[in-house]
Amino acid sequence: MNVVSKGGGAGIAASRIVVITGVSKGLGRALAVEMAKRGHTVIGCSRAQDKLNALQSELSSDKHLFLNTDVRSNTSIAELARVVKEKRGIPDIIVNNAGIINDNKKLWEVPVEEFDSVIDTNVKGIANVLRHFIPLMLSRNDGKNPAGIIVNMSSGWGRSGAAHVAPYCASKWAVEGLTRSVARELPSEMAILALNPGVIHTDMLESCFGDSSMKNYPKPDAWAVKAATMILNLTPADNGASLTV
Repeated sequence: MNVVSKGGGAGIAASRIVVITGVSKGLGRALAVEMAKRGHTVIGCSRAQDKLNALQSELSSDKHLFLNTDVRSNTSIAELARVVKEKRGIPDIIVNNAGIINDNKKLWEVPVEEFDSVIDTNVKGIANVLRHFIPLMLSRNDGKNPAGIIVNMSSGWGRSGAAHVAPYCASKWAVEGLTRSVARELPSEMAILALNPGVIHTDMLESCFGDSSMKNYPKPDAWAVKAATMILNLTPADNGASLTV
């Protein structure tokens, strides 16, 4: 892959270390590829080893790192943070992208295990990442670069409601609240924010609306170009914001 560096805020190093969760497909995979194209070091994680292997082969660069990690597991994320620090250093940007949605059902028809899985992935998964990576980012504080930018992927359904996806909506409202609260706990050289990706043609939204309803919406690869530019230009002034790509 030819690496081209473009995008990034003024006064910030052109090449950055970017951690992205949920890179096996959809928005996470597309964002990982786009960040790599721009010359940034990508550390991605997922539970799908075969898809991690395929992504590593596609990017064909030893500087990127893809690890089998379960965001639902505090222990798994603790190990991820340890390996990232040891092998690539302290991240500049973290994108908490890993997420799942429930099958279209009324709340009382959603099995308890499915409800728990949505909350464990979409909410507790982010909390696990923050628990282990915020202290890591704070340890840099070199006075030259921001200590770190954290992007928590939200949704339009984290700012509104919809029938048949109550567990997902609840999880994304939680992401918004968690983000705003943690923003008040961070020092001035950091930022954490919630990012609504917009309506993108992904497998997740196909499960809600069907393929025919999604055909006019942008695919993840096209979305990633705009999203990467936006993320790379975030600064500590964006702390606590709820933004939309």
